[in-house]
Amino acid sequence: MFNAEKIKNDCVLWIRDFFEKNGKDCNAVVGISGGKDSSVVAALCVEALGKDRVIGVLMPKGVQHDIDMAYMLVNHLEIKHYEVNVKDAIDAIEKSLPSDIEITPQTIQNIPPRIRMTTLYAISQSVNGRVANTCNLSEDYVGYSTRYGDSVGDFSPLSNLTVDEVKKIGYALKLPKELIEKVPIDGLCGKTDEENLGFTYAELDKYIREGIIEDKAKKELIDKKHKQNLFKLELMPTFKPEI
Repeated sequence: MFNAEKIKNDCVLWIRDFFEKNGKDCNAVVGISGGKDSSVVAALCVEALGKDRVIGVLMPKGVQHDIDMAYMLVNHLEIKHYEVNVKDAIDAIEKSLPSDIEITPQTIQNIPPRIRMTTLYAISQSVNGRVANTCNLSEDYVGYSTRYGDSVGDFSPLSNLTVDEVKKIGYALKLPKELIEKVPIDGLCGKTDEENLGFTYAELDKYIREGIIEDKAKKELIDKKHKQNLFKLELMPTFKPEI
């Protein structure tokens, strides 16, 4: 039985310990999308460090239709926050790509999260910060993140928690229901996460925790995505010469 209150408290202690060892008196810098993951991470950091040491960064690409959700979170937590519109930077890179190669849709989709991570680290280095990763276990298991984009950070509170477990922790943190239950959209191609993945998070979470999934085709799809994307979770391979 998942004990959300206990796990929440344990994670708060873990964050405090991380900052004690890896950035005493530093601030937690969190990219705020208004979804459950960034909301839960920011709230955990507030409980661990106090609201004065948590900084939210909102990074719309031009006009973001649901940015009010991000503002709902930072206002709810009463944390310092900045809005940095990344559209010009993204447009500049897209326009600078070589014209003699075929730029794939996936290439275009992955530029924004990488620009956003660059933005987070630019702010973090200027405010004595440590960047929070906001990925969860369900996403990481099937590689639903951008390498060197939202897949990275200095510390990761949710990487070993499924979507369902993250939601339960959100309720334990007394976050607004609208933030916890917001339908996850990748923000890149306009589709929901589950539309992109080909299965629901409920199906994925049950498979991860219990090894149970009824649809054989979906099991094969999950296993394929997991195998293909394991490299994202590993350190970069390095050559080790015999000297």
